[in-house]
Amino acid sequence: MDRPPTVPVTVLLQQWRQGDESAFADVATIVERELHRLADAYLRRERPGHTLQPTALVNEAFIRLMDQSSRRNWQNRSHFVAIAATLMRQILVDHARRHRAAKRGDGATLVSLDDDSAARSAASDPRPVDLLALDEALERLAAVDARKARAMELKYFGGLEMAEIAEVLNLSIKTVEKDVRLGITWLRSALSDPSPHES
Repeated sequence: MDRPPTVPVTVLLQQWRQGDESAFADVATIVERELHRLADAYLRRERPGHTLQPTALVNEAFIRLMDQSSRRNWQNRSHFVAIAATLMRQILVDHARRHRAAKRGDGATLVSLDDDSAARSAASDPRPVDLLALDEALERLAAVDARKARAMELKYFGGLEMAEIAEVLNLSIKTVEKDVRLGITWLRSALSDPSPHES
């Protein structure tokens, strides 16, 4: 079926769910493009020398997304991006664990909790954090405030901007900005003191 080049992903997902198998190729193209955008945004926050290249991250995420039995239930672009961010987090954390194991406990993967501008000058950032410690802290945050933890996951593992996070979570941008601000404070505290925290 010929489609205009700008058919929204939500429409393509609906067509695919309704049995139009030709929509799959268009969905796959959009999925790959979105994954590249998310991977580029995330890896800009990484400390120099990260061993996982954007293409490898995208390929692994694409394979996992396409293997998901629930892929036909993707509701819209926002829903897809939320799922992709979670998968990227799993891939990055798995990669960091393998990397650390290969280094025999050394070689932590470091990321910045600051904005992109600070992340671009990561070499001068005095507060890098271990990716695995960040993942564990996010799990603890999710136990006390799931919404803030989700916003932080979308920001740091999905590389989303505030407006995109607001769209995914169906919140106002002001609420997301507050959640992220408080989430950063909570995570910094949790990462400096690994004992459980309250929200």
